[in-house]
Amino acid sequence: MPKPEIIGSVRSTYTRIVRMVCEEKGIEHTLTERPLGAPEILAIHPFGKMPVLRHGDIALCESKAIAAYLDRRFPGPPVIPPDPGLAALTEQWVSLVNTVMDATLIRTYLFAYAFPKTGDGKPDRNAIDAVTPVLREQLSILDQAVAATGHLLPILYYVRQLPEGAEAIATASHLAGYYDRHAARPSFARTVPPSGPPRREQSS
Repeated sequence: MPKPEIIGSVRSTYTRIVRMVCEEKGIEHTLTERPLGAPEILAIHPFGKMPVLRHGDIALCESKAIAAYLDRRFPGPPVIPPDPGLAALTEQWVSLVNTVMDATLIRTYLFAYAFPKTGDGKPDRNAIDAVTPVLREQLSILDQAVAATGHLLPILYYVRQLPEGAEAIATASHLAGYYDRHAARPSFARTVPPSGPPRREQSS
């Protein structure tokens, strides 16, 4: 069977999640860099989000479904715990990050820096100041969560590069330690995106 092909962008957090699963399990794969709306993406994802996966006769969209498939299909240490309770906790936090926290941390906070609507190219301070209390609240929730368990959260990579996000993570002692531990993993280091902001693309 051919190697899995991941189609997306190296700057996409959700594409990175799938790449990290491959790195963690030692899965040889290819990354096909494509922009939002590319025919290869639209052929698999009904809403054109990235990443998508091709593997033989299998074509999948949505990062969680792709990660679960790769975890079950290939040998190596499980990424999703086999214990039903721990697997459910993993699903819970993946869902919370995807449905709630991504909208705050990436679509609102990060985009206010990377894609401001100010017209002058400067960060949108009104949007940043308005979302900062919610950002701190959500990072505090993650801080409490990783104190007990710990979850891979590549979403923090971009947030940590901006002043309010970096300050909030630094003061969240469990989350700061968690981030440092996982940033030292080879799967994290080998998937670091190029410098600069992410592309304004929808990922899932």
